[in-house]
Amino acid sequence: MSGRLIESLATTPALAELLSDESVLQAMLEFEVALARAEARHGLIPKEAADAIAAAAVPGNFNISVLADATFRAGTPAIPFVKMLTDQVRKTDAEAARFVHWGATSQDVADTAMSLLLKRAEPILIADMLRLEKALADLSERHKQSVMLGRTLLQPAPPVTFGLKAAGWLASVYRGRRRLQTAFRVAVVLQFGGASGTLASLGDRGISVAEALSAELGLGDSPPTPWHTQRDQLATLICACGVLTGSLGKMARDISLLMQNEVGEAWEPGGEGRGGSSTMPNKRNPTACSLTLAAAQRVPGLVASFLSAMLQEHERGVGGWQAEWPIIAAVVQSTGVAIASMAEVAEGLSVDAQKMRLNIENTNGAIFAERAMMLLGAKLGRDVAHKVLGVAVRKSVQEHRRLAAVLAETPEVTTHLGRGELTELETPEQYLGSAEAFRKALASECDREDDDKEQ
Repeated sequence: MSGRLIESLATTPALAELLSDESVLQAMLEFEVALARAEARHGLIPKEAADAIAAAAVPGNFNISVLADATFRAGTPAIPFVKMLTDQVRKTDAEAARFVHWGATSQDVADTAMSLLLKRAEPILIADMLRLEKALADLSERHKQSVMLGRTLLQPAPPVTFGLKAAGWLASVYRGRRRLQTAFRVAVVLQFGGASGTLASLGDRGISVAEALSAELGLGDSPPTPWHTQRDQLATLICACGVLTGSLGKMARDISLLMQNEVGEAWEPGGEGRGGSSTMPNKRNPTACSLTLAAAQRVPGLVASFLSAMLQEHERGVGGWQAEWPIIAAVVQSTGVAIASMAEVAEGLSVDAQKMRLNIENTNGAIFAERAMMLLGAKLGRDVAHKVLGVAVRKSVQEHRRLAAVLAETPEVTTHLGRGELTELETPEQYLGSAEAFRKALASECDREDDDKEQ
């Protein structure tokens, strides 16, 4: 039974298709066909048997509902799957049926099938990551001079630029992509060890068959040793997804807050059926951000579950390995929906630079109290300057007046600061420090790393 409606907010169409029952079945069949061909090449089974196995390994020959029910009883999909494949081969070649799954174990087919699915998932995720990075780089450059409130503990703070904020998002997701690609390289590998991870059933040809099998499946020419209960490489990938999804969730949190009507500094792209409300036509909801935030809240628990499942006994575990398939599928799909959602947001984000400046103005200069304190501190000492500014800020707030105007009436201030300094005090562009240097550094780091990779 399909759970597409339940999963519709937790995946993308491409990943849902990739991890569908039919796709998982296809990956298991690919393992069995490649195994038979590799073994035939090394004289372990007849070539005619490998051909018969390949001819029978057609997804349409299998009843997925029956396979799923049998999996529940067997504790692994491999046992009923191999039986069904053997029955299919027997229909045309009873002798060949003897060689189905020759020398392999249940976990070999299940883990390798998952590796094949993960290999196909990587380009889907990376394509959306590259879209996101390009859009964020464009936003950062376009808004390098768009001043806005800095916000600390959700309260107004000295100004930053939207370009710097976008560059921060960019650098974080870029680092996440690099970690993800590295993790895919080490995790997407062949699993082939036989009953106890020694390939003893294949005699002295075990390693040769493993190499041929790995090459046949496109999982590399030099397969690693069996890793039945050593799940660290796969765990690294799951953790990389967790970190990346957290970075995307941070970006989504920022943008959803900027979309609040009383802030109104940025907006997700809208469109027919996007961001509306069933009861309030006036609303423009942060839909893509909400999908990303939902993913970012799901994934940490899934990562923890995977890490808990690493405690697998001896050469083949009980319970830990069986816990993984749903976790891996959920993590990959959650990561994918978060990436795709934020790519859509970044590509169509509306930024209101005028509203950003207006929100600065609406603080009546209070956010520049730090700047005034630094100027006065050199003359009065930090403690005295802090007290003077504290009184001035409270008066500015109570009387709804500009901080600079209040300071212009304060003798302790005017004795040391001239009219020109007070006039420029509330100019945000004059108090950005190294914002642009930091923005360039973040953006150029991404460019430099990609240039190095191309070379």
